[in-house]
Amino acid sequence: MTSVKDLHVDRAATADRLGRGRFAFTDDYSVFDWGKMPDEIPGKGASLCTTSAFNFERLEARGIPTHYRGVVADGDTTSLDALDADADAPAEMAVDLATVPELPHDGRDYDYDAYYAAARDNVLVPLEIVFRNSVPVGSSLRSRATPAECGLDFDSWPDEPVTLPNPVVEFSTKLEEGDRYLDIEEAERIAGPADLNELESVALDVNELVTERAESVGLTHQDGKIECVLADGEIRVADAVGTFDENRFSYDGQQVSKEVVRQYYKRTQPDWVEDVAAAKARADAEDVANWKQFCERTPNQLPDSVVRATSDLYRAGANAYTDTDFFDAPALDAAVDAVRDL
Repeated sequence: MTSVKDLHVDRAATADRLGRGRFAFTDDYSVFDWGKMPDEIPGKGASLCTTSAFNFERLEARGIPTHYRGVVADGDTTSLDALDADADAPAEMAVDLATVPELPHDGRDYDYDAYYAAARDNVLVPLEIVFRNSVPVGSSLRSRATPAECGLDFDSWPDEPVTLPNPVVEFSTKLEEGDRYLDIEEAERIAGPADLNELESVALDVNELVTERAESVGLTHQDGKIECVLADGEIRVADAVGTFDENRFSYDGQQVSKEVVRQYYKRTQPDWVEDVAAAKARADAEDVANWKQFCERTPNQLPDSVVRATSDLYRAGANAYTDTDFFDAPALDAAVDAVRDL
């Protein structure tokens, strides 16, 4: 399904009926849209599944519809909250499935009318809805909006991270070969029958829940994203939500997310990172969807010490976020200290 989780279909979705399936979260990871990287991060998949299930169950409790049906433990579907205290952290999640039709394209010209015509209802909305509570140095938002447009009283962006007075919501593509941010008019077109204002409202509700939970355990929630399905005319939160892959968190100024690995590659393999950026730019200029064909380099494996420290960070973060010791992991402050100087 993706570079970090597999999909097992128990009952296929149709244009008129949701399907049933299971996400199997793997220990793979992806940075810079590369897809599966050459390493695995032990425990990462279970930490994402556990954290996401925790959030889904609390979204449902607030009356926010989702596609979540429970976690899978010993072959049975149950709630995360119902697991025994000594149960292993789940790495599989049961979900309702929407249709995801083929998205026809000619180069980088994508036919969303054909996409929706093939789906009718019960369809994945082909957008990522991004919410931002802060703007770190280097954030791409700084190139798309002025401080004033984000509610800030600055003439220009300062050379330091900025906390936003109110969350900013953006929309980007989901199914195109390379993700791109959208203006409102194009986002509305790609949303099709899904109401863009409702998508934004749901994203803000999710952001509020995750932010509140993070603050209660000493984490700062910086930004994140959701995906949604439109099922029987209702927008439901889908995929995974509030994890250390989909969202960025910090603890005492240190990242607790996939951003740790992303920044490590920037520092230690800058030639590959620059090659990826150049390949994407070339594909955009030549109106070609497959940008990876232009890459001359591939990423190297991470040192064992980086893999261990990142694994500890994911597992310790999940324990802290859920306030349950699902994982045999260091305390969060110890795990954070271990990645500060990577």
